[in-house]
Amino acid sequence: MERYLPDCLDSLIQQDIPINDYEIIVVNDGSQDSTLEIAMGYQKKFSNIHIIDKKNAGVGAARNTGLDKARGTYVYFLDPDDFILENVLGILLKTLDEYQLDILTFNTQTFKSRMSSKAIRPKNKSTPINVVDGITYISQNKYRNEVWWFITNREFLLKSEIRFLEGRWMEDAILTAKLFCVARRMTHLDIDVHRYRIVPTSAMRNKSPKHYKKVIYDNASVAREFQDLMESLPKTHEAYSKACQRLKTRQQSFVFFLMVRLMKSDISIHSIPQMLSSFKEIDAYPLNRFLGPDYHGIRYSFLVFIFNNKSLINPFFKVFRIFYTFVR
Repeated sequence: MERYLPDCLDSLIQQDIPINDYEIIVVNDGSQDSTLEIAMGYQKKFSNIHIIDKKNAGVGAARNTGLDKARGTYVYFLDPDDFILENVLGILLKTLDEYQLDILTFNTQTFKSRMSSKAIRPKNKSTPINVVDGITYISQNKYRNEVWWFITNREFLLKSEIRFLEGRWMEDAILTAKLFCVARRMTHLDIDVHRYRIVPTSAMRNKSPKHYKKVIYDNASVAREFQDLMESLPKTHEAYSKACQRLKTRQQSFVFFLMVRLMKSDISIHSIPQMLSSFKEIDAYPLNRFLGPDYHGIRYSFLVFIFNNKSLINPFFKVFRIFYTFVR
């Protein structure tokens, strides 16, 4: 992260609130490059930057460590290869305070690492604020799994006792869904805040066989945890059915993208039927509630057709893997 950390920290400093009103906690999770030295250089210049240097334990553990040290009224988790726009924290905090929110979501844009961050301009709109509980929010919105597109009341987060999964990928997917389902007051502010940088060497794009397999199996674990989450929702809630539909779609999305990764992996094709049988037990397979407003298009439809027909999976995967070996 040594290449991107300065952009990230600069963006957090260039804000429209006094430096003594917020803290920046940098958790160095066993980096082996110049990340720690760069962070220490910023710490010398800015009194609100605090560094936690720890042995590598993964993203979930790093985020939990930062949360345990945080003292602010609100907490926000930002990846070191991403950044936020200048002077956005002021309006976020004003909105959180004014509407006494548990969670505030906002807009994000994606850009490739070779692009200049200055080339992307904010696209803000003026829309009315609609405060709802989290179950209603899920029923009305295609939400994201990641934690960098919302800011949370820290007391609410701590009282929920919901933590990041440690030692697993997709650690924020289950936390986000669980948090939203227990939120009493949340809303979306249609303001451009966050930039997600596409980095070919990022952890989620790591193609090493060992890492790739772990991501696949962690996807499977999250799909199973979503079943427990849906079963915990109050059936008397007026938005229960619509919220469950969206959560079921999200659950099946984990199975869908797991299958996409399986196509590109060296995991034995013969192990797939057993995996699919386990998903069938929790109604995450076949993918009969995946396609819809959240996921649509020819590619999705074609792959869902293949994945839902077990007799086609084996020959399709074999042909795809032969082709993929030559083009990657």
